[in-house]
Amino acid sequence: MQAITIAIDLIAIGVLTLGIYFPRHRRRDLVVAFLGVNVGVLAVSMILGSTAIGAGLGLGLFGVLSIIRLRSREIEQHEVAYYFASLALGLIAGLSVNFDWLTFALMGLVMVVLYIGDHPRLFARYRQELVVLDRAIASEPALIAHLEQLLGAKVHGVKVEELDLVNDTTHVNVRYQLTSSTDAAPAATRRHDDLAVTR
Repeated sequence: MQAITIAIDLIAIGVLTLGIYFPRHRRRDLVVAFLGVNVGVLAVSMILGSTAIGAGLGLGLFGVLSIIRLRSREIEQHEVAYYFASLALGLIAGLSVNFDWLTFALMGLVMVVLYIGDHPRLFARYRQELVVLDRAIASEPALIAHLEQLLGAKVHGVKVEELDLVNDTTHVNVRYQLTSSTDAAPAATRRHDDLAVTR
């Protein structure tokens, strides 16, 4: 039974990481992290599952690993979801006493939700970027109007990260929606005289 559990978990994390995450985001370092975390959590949780306090220790391990890894500033929100999914798959498989249909269904549910939630066609015209303007704009309505003109998009929200009146620059986190006439190319490829967009 344990061999079947391990095999199913490896298939699940393989599909999640190599079949869903990597083809969409191409970050090799996180592929290693997701695979390593999943297998490590699976091994530890299978050992803990054989004890009376296994479930509690498993949840504690989940929390500790999450806090340690999420301190990194390099991981983005969609990658947080994949990271938690890899942890969850390992715990579900490792702590399941009897690998029944419910366990299989829960593992499948984790993968299906990420497949749909991170699909490129879901809200495909919505973007979130850090924009650096070569001018200081203190008025929010003026800032939104200026960004809409430069991006050719409907701005839904702005958050000024830095307003530098000395160097005459504005760093703003902007959430916007591409219009039908807007070039669908990623904003990071566009440059204007007073605009730089970074991811």
